[in-house]
Amino acid sequence: MSASPETAAAAAPGAAPPTGRAGEEPRQRLPMLALLALATAVFVTSLTETLPAGLLPDMSHDLRVSESATGQTVTIYAIGTALTAIPLTAATAGWRRKRLLLTAVAGFAVANTVTALSSVYGLTMVARFLAGVAAGLAWALLAGYARRMAPAPLQGRAIAVAMAGIPVALSLGVPAGTFLGQALGWRWAFLAMTALTVVLLLWITVAVPDYPGLRQGERPRMLRALGVPGVRPVLFVTLVFVLAHTVLYAYIATFLDGLDMGGQTDLVLLAFGVTSLLGIWIVGARIQHRLRALTVASTLLVAAAAALLAVLSDGGPLVYVAAALWGLGWGGLPTLLQTAVGDAGGDQADAAQAMLVTLWNVAMAGGGVLGGVLLDATGSGSFPWTVLLLLVPVLAVVLAARRHGFPARRRAT
Repeated sequence: MSASPETAAAAAPGAAPPTGRAGEEPRQRLPMLALLALATAVFVTSLTETLPAGLLPDMSHDLRVSESATGQTVTIYAIGTALTAIPLTAATAGWRRKRLLLTAVAGFAVANTVTALSSVYGLTMVARFLAGVAAGLAWALLAGYARRMAPAPLQGRAIAVAMAGIPVALSLGVPAGTFLGQALGWRWAFLAMTALTVVLLLWITVAVPDYPGLRQGERPRMLRALGVPGVRPVLFVTLVFVLAHTVLYAYIATFLDGLDMGGQTDLVLLAFGVTSLLGIWIVGARIQHRLRALTVASTLLVAAAAALLAVLSDGGPLVYVAAALWGLGWGGLPTLLQTAVGDAGGDQADAAQAMLVTLWNVAMAGGGVLGGVLLDATGSGSFPWTVLLLLVPVLAVVLAARRHGFPARRRAT
């Protein structure tokens, strides 16, 4: 079996040694250079998924297909992740962790390069599917990797540092990629992603410590992980919370058009992204002792944002207030859920993480479908009400799982 997080952290070559005066508790530190490499991997993963959203018109023109068809490059990415995260995690459980991480990151370099050079829609879709496969491998690995590099009291903070790549990608990466695509062409945006990935491969090689995988015969068992107390509540919250978020986020431009704010979509998303970073910082600072309270707070903040948007009849400053509340609640959620499922999963944590990744992507795809159905049936005004409705069972499950899943205080892992 692989080393425990505490043992692995103590042995990690990238971890800073504890320091302190005689007679005092040693001061524990995070291996920031290695964790920032993981955060960059998260950034690459998130941005690779969402980058086409800002480049659809030019991509569709060059690929000679409609914008709606080009939009499926995001869907096929999510499908690739959802279909392969669990089987690939099981198949590669015995691999050295660093080798597996480098393989996943190299997959992004290949997929983004093919996407940039392809003029054939079918080839582009294959490349995007392969990028989703690489993402499934990376998402199931990254949170656990961050945990293993950190001392036990700082594991939640380590995951928060690694997951900071998500809001950075959404708030800064997508606008920057869109600007580059408009200035030089969409292909250069994907080639820039390849260049960043090559740098990241070198960074991981130099700075990130290696850990063993599982021994022969000790493959993660998905059904066993489902039987571990606390895993199912966390997976339920993941599925429904991400579904609720995606219903609104995927159609935010359409929703803002209904409030006569279509031209301010980038600014609204900027407000969302900035407070998402603040949410990550708060969660990283308090997750060790406040996992349950922070999860409840995240749910209530997103619900408050949805309620505010639901009662608005036109645009204005309150939309930005709602976006800020939404980002504050959402920003730290990946860290909270991955920490919760890792704690609950115990020696089945890798299997539990793989299931979380799968359900996350299923929820994203489902949110896009549900949002489209709602838009045709009832209009964009139904989106925030749907978010509110979905968050009711989320809050109920978080409150009920006080012993396993979302305990008031994290247990030693």
